[in-house]
Amino acid sequence: MNIDVFAAHESNVRRYGRSFPTVFTKALGATIWDETGKTYIDFLVGSGALNYGHNNPNILAPAVEYLAGGNILLSLDMYTAAKREFIEVFVDSILKPRGLSYKIQFPGPTGTNANEAALALARKYTGRSSVMAFTNAFHGMSLGSLAVSGSASTRDLGGVARHDVIRVPYDSYPNRAFDSAGYIDYLLGDPGSGVEKPAAIILETIQAEGGMNTASAAWLREIQRICRKYGVVLIVDDIQAGAGRTGDFFSFEFAKIEPDIVCLSKSLSGSGNPFSIVLIRPDIDIWKPGEHSGTFRGNNLAFVTAGAMCKMWSDGQFTAGVERTAVKLQGHLDRLVSKFHKCVEQKRGRGLMAGLKCRSQAVVGRVHDLAFEKGLLIESSGPNRDVIKILPPITITDDELDHAVAILDNALQEQANRDCPSI
Repeated sequence: MNIDVFAAHESNVRRYGRSFPTVFTKALGATIWDETGKTYIDFLVGSGALNYGHNNPNILAPAVEYLAGGNILLSLDMYTAAKREFIEVFVDSILKPRGLSYKIQFPGPTGTNANEAALALARKYTGRSSVMAFTNAFHGMSLGSLAVSGSASTRDLGGVARHDVIRVPYDSYPNRAFDSAGYIDYLLGDPGSGVEKPAAIILETIQAEGGMNTASAAWLREIQRICRKYGVVLIVDDIQAGAGRTGDFFSFEFAKIEPDIVCLSKSLSGSGNPFSIVLIRPDIDIWKPGEHSGTFRGNNLAFVTAGAMCKMWSDGQFTAGVERTAVKLQGHLDRLVSKFHKCVEQKRGRGLMAGLKCRSQAVVGRVHDLAFEKGLLIESSGPNRDVIKILPPITITDDELDHAVAILDNALQEQANRDCPSI
């Protein structure tokens, strides 16, 4: 297998090719093939951009028909039939059944485009410049998104200083005994704190890159109460945790909150096509025409596949299947934590967005390599890269899930035999 061309010509910045040194060719559902014909179960799924699996036929069929029809592909923010259908389906299948009412902004193709737009709009709406963001957060790779991300190494990228960010503890940081929401409330209410009221609080309900840290429903409700108390815009970055990943379409549904702004991307298109939207509480939508722009905000092929994906959420059999798969995965992980407790500290995450916090980065590294050899793709997360990140397609079959967990079990067993022989 020839991978020399990548080393010779691709930038040093490449990451996943180093982690998975093979050349992939085909993919369907939860399975991908390399050019030798070896199969792998995908628990990486484009870092959460392929929640519905690879080449989902229910999502791709309308796209193939659209492409064959000579229809418009790029339209800036002009009106098109594909955009109209997406908006109608999204409102009818996603927003209305959840009692939500938002204006929809098409900011550009990526998650960081959505977050930049949300932050800019919150600052414009409130007239304030600072934003409150959390420890271990990750919001994207453009400058505004980097500024509100938690990792110091990430924030240093770009070589310029980022200001106007108030860093506060996430739920259960540094431990469960600390009331971070109470601390934030006190900071904002105390004139002696030196903390000015921010334009927005931006958060992830599950910090995927931060180590699969999971906010409780009570904490999220308290943060929403604080935002309303002080007139602060609540932004939920649902880029990786949304679009079905936790078992609900939005990751915040379980907490029964209604964020002022919601950012969606990654699996929103259902197909891997780049696509993002910003959902805006109607009274906050004070943009002037053309004030925020982006060349590729009119990706009509993504409108088509996203519409097909949204229609799936009107199917009770589909939603029940997602819920059942989430329960099955969580049961598997509980068993692994119990079996390998000397190597695995705890289970993290929620639904089909899960992680295993291990005793060290070295454990995760060896399990990653062993799993890859045996035909399973996983990645690590967290500031110390000591969390095994588990993102199966939400459409994965029972057989595929059982096979993947068996590979992970086997990899953990080999690791346990090496470092924890008593297991």
